[in-house]
Parts: sequence; C-alpha cells; structure tokens
Amino acid sequence: MAASHGFFYMRIITALTPQKRNENRVNVFLDGEFAFGLPTAVSGKLTVGQALTPAQIVALQQEDVLDKAYNSAVRFLTYRPRSVVEVRQNLQKKEYDPAIIEAVIEKLEGYGFLNDVAFAEYWLEQRETFKPRGRMALQQELRQKGVEPKIIDQVLGELNEDDAALQAATRKARSLSQLPKELFQQKLGQFLQRRGFHYETIRHATEEAWRQLNEDN
Repeated sequence: MAASHGFFYMRIITALTPQKRNENRVNVFLDGEFAFGLPTAVSGKLTVGQALTPAQIVALQQEDVLDKAYNSAVRFLTYRPRSVVEVRQNLQKKEYDPAIIEAVIEKLEGYGFLNDVAFAEYWLEQRETFKPRGRMALQQELRQKGVEPKIIDQVLGELNEDDAALQAATRKARSLSQLPKELFQQKLGQFLQRRGFHYETIRHATEEAWRQLNEDN
C-alpha cells in the first residue's frame, strides 16, 4: 500500500527482479505492481522496502527512457559509423524527447562512440577504397550527413584528387576498352564528372587510363 507523506504519496519498492530477456536490466515493482524497468547500474542503488516520492519515480522513469534510447543508438551505430546528425535524426524518428536525445549524444561522445571527425575520415577511406569520388561530391555527401564545414575541410585536406580520379578511371576503363579513343574519353569523362571530379583532373585521368589500357594490350 502506498504510504501518505505530507502532501504526496510515497510508493514502496516491493520487488527488484532481473529481466529474463536482458540480464542488464531489472524490473521494478511498486506496491506489488510492475512499474518500470531500469538498467542494473541504476537499480543497484535501490532496495526492496525503499519508499520513493513521485519526483524520484519520474526521475527513475527518465533513466529508463534514457537507457532505452542509448541502446537504440548503439544498435544504430553497429551497422557502420554515423555522424551526430544521423544519430539525432534516428532518435527523433523514434519520438524520443529532445532532452533525452541530447543526453544520449553526450554519452556516446563521452565514450568515443560518436565523433564527426572519425566519421568523416571513415567516409573518405571507404570512398577511396571502394568508390573514389572528387572533392565536390565528397563535400556534398558529408554535408548531407550533417558534418560541419570545418571538419569536412580538415578531412578532405588529406585527399589526393588526382590519385582518386585515376583509380576510378582505371576501374571503369575496362568496361570501355572496346571503344575508340574519342568515345572512350567521352564516356569515361562523363563517368568521372558524375563522381564530382574537376575538368583538368578528368582530362589527365582519361588520358592516363587510355595510355595504361593500350600499354597493357
């Protein structure tokens, strides 16, 4: 039974039981009824028989929501690194309170799980390895991910656009190898333009790709 205390009712913790599906969470029962779940790090501070004020209960329920939002964000990050904006948008879609979202982001940043510089470096490395792109295209992609311009400039300062264009051109050249030179360069140039490379970079890359292709043959 809830205990009266002044102008509000105290509620009594009657049980703290481990959740069957998640050993890192505990079910909290108040006055004999399930009230909410909590991470074990928080529930460890509670004891059976302890009286809780309404304000304390609200605070614990917020801890529950924060834990759920944090775990949701961690799962989102397991697929690949994300930018801060991507994580924020993902949590917004799940209709978490803005204060909870910012608390999750702060926690992730504190643990080093969320870092826009590291994300931008990862993005550049993936592009260079699997799908080389020009500076303009990379800038646009990173802006769409919500990365700040100063971080984009910092990371793309390491980009060798000539090498990236030649790498992309060399891969594509094999599928155009039967074309005459003029058409080969036109098709390859259009491909590199769509990848965000500048005119001069494209011109050098298409010339070198043609030379290598015919040298090999």
